[in-house]
Amino acid sequence: MQWLNSWESFVKVVETGSMAAAARRLDCTRAQISKQIGDLERAFGVRLFERSTRKISLTPSGEIFHQHALRALEAIHSTEVAVRNMGDAPHGVLRISASITFGRMYIAPLLPIIVAKYPDLNCELVLTDHLVDLVEENIDLALRLTKTPPEDAVARKLVHMKRVICATPGYFAAHGEPRTPHELAHHACFSLLQLNESRIWRLIDAQGEEVSVPVTSKFLFNDIDCVMNAVLAGHGIGMLPTYLCGPALARGELRKIFDDLEPLNSLGRYLYACYTPNRVRVPKVRVFLDELEKLFNPQPPWERPEAA
Repeated sequence: MQWLNSWESFVKVVETGSMAAAARRLDCTRAQISKQIGDLERAFGVRLFERSTRKISLTPSGEIFHQHALRALEAIHSTEVAVRNMGDAPHGVLRISASITFGRMYIAPLLPIIVAKYPDLNCELVLTDHLVDLVEENIDLALRLTKTPPEDAVARKLVHMKRVICATPGYFAAHGEPRTPHELAHHACFSLLQLNESRIWRLIDAQGEEVSVPVTSKFLFNDIDCVMNAVLAGHGIGMLPTYLCGPALARGELRKIFDDLEPLNSLGRYLYACYTPNRVRVPKVRVFLDELEKLFNPQPPWERPEAA
């Protein structure tokens, strides 16, 4: 299948913008990439790239070939996945992606349960707060909190990821409890730095009316665990996801305020399981989705009485 390597090299040159970059991605030499592109051009009898000292760009023939090559390679990849996953028993490597804190708390404990049930299955959990490319990083299933699930993937809604505004009882005793959202301006308020909500908190009531509240703090974090620790230490009021603060609320270590208002953020309100269409019927993905359904239904673990 020598032609397949040439087609993949061509697509990678288009993605990266140069033969040298494509060679680095494919772990080969620039000369190998150049030869493969030359072989393709001779085979088709057309030039696929316009080359200059500064850049490389597609010719009209190259643009057409690129469109068809992408579809062909995706079909080949789908066929490979389907053939390798023939049969009903989950096997092989299940590669999952999740955000760091949520994955550590709720997804990592699932892996021993799954591999105990399915001895032919191995699991890899990639924890990152960055968006992963399902195809490029060979991810079977990614857990994403998002407003807009990817259009090129299957997105299965799993659970409502609620957030609350809370602080320790000791903080409220020392500094007073805000009676209206606008009184938050007189308190140190903590939320994730990178969500653009460290200066403005957006809250919505049951009727859909939204209120925006300016907030401040002398120090901020881009890590949700640091936000949680600051709130638990009594340094201020936090906007926190219940998957993280739910047990502390149940134990009375934190107390929430504004029960009639739901905090909003740019990531959305729901956690989705996202996977490429060719994984829909793959047994290892199916059994993992079944475990997720058990985890979150009828209520997620952080809302159960034993969470305390």
